[in-house]
Amino acid sequence: MEPIAPTLERIVTRSVRRAANSPLLAWPLACGSAVAARTQALSFGHGILRIEVPDTGWRAELQQLAPRYLSALNRYAAEPVDRVEFVLRNEGRSQK
Repeated sequence: MEPIAPTLERIVTRSVRRAANSPLLAWPLACGSAVAARTQALSFGHGILRIEVPDTGWRAELQQLAPRYLSALNRYAAEPVDRVEFVLRNEGRSQK
């Protein structure tokens, strides 16, 4: 009998890769539920995923984790993500 976790991961990965803007959908999978609850994937273009964060503290913390997030994003997303850009909540909305 095969463990369920790897099978579920394959199903989720295939589903996300088939979707338009797969990096946006991959963000919660890459960062986890606690971070996803406080952030929002805003846009993706030219290899850059823009993520809205609540404040400068969050931005600094997540920037340090960016290499880990890039690895996870590129595992799930169909389009390659070259960089994650963290923007503050108010500036993120105005540049959409």
